[in-house]
Amino acid sequence: MQDLQELFGIFPKPGKVVWIGIRPGRRAELQALEQVEARKSAGLAGDHYRGGAKGKRQVTLIQDEHLTAVAGLLGVAAIDPGQTRRNIVVRGINLLALHNCRFRIGTALLEGTGYCQPCSRMESNLGPGGYNAMRGHGGITARILEDGIIGLGDTVVFVP
Repeated sequence: MQDLQELFGIFPKPGKVVWIGIRPGRRAELQALEQVEARKSAGLAGDHYRGGAKGKRQVTLIQDEHLTAVAGLLGVAAIDPGQTRRNIVVRGINLLALHNCRFRIGTALLEGTGYCQPCSRMESNLGPGGYNAMRGHGGITARILEDGIIGLGDTVVFVP
């Protein structure tokens, strides 16, 4: 029988990047990209929020499965990922399990640093109840440990 500590590092399969977006300016709409450069010293290239070299919020990530849940709670068919103000949408891996862990996306190495709680903008972006629909489904924040390129279709894997 495996102990709990060992179980933290076992994932059924890698995740996959299904959407990438950056905001070129404060309050600007997210621009969807096919790939983005992740820089340890400056966050995601072109994103207005860089978090600095020691920033704990250089990248925000959310699960595609959670967007489906939020859409269901709001009674809509789908949520545009840009409305959530997150940089990267992944499918197939539990992002919350990557909190305080290292993981690789494409050629970049990241570390989960916190939970990405919804902000009041969710109410205006998603409509009435958007804030509460996002609670518990906001994803995680991360810092970049090694520079690299992150692209659509790249895998998301835990790094021990």
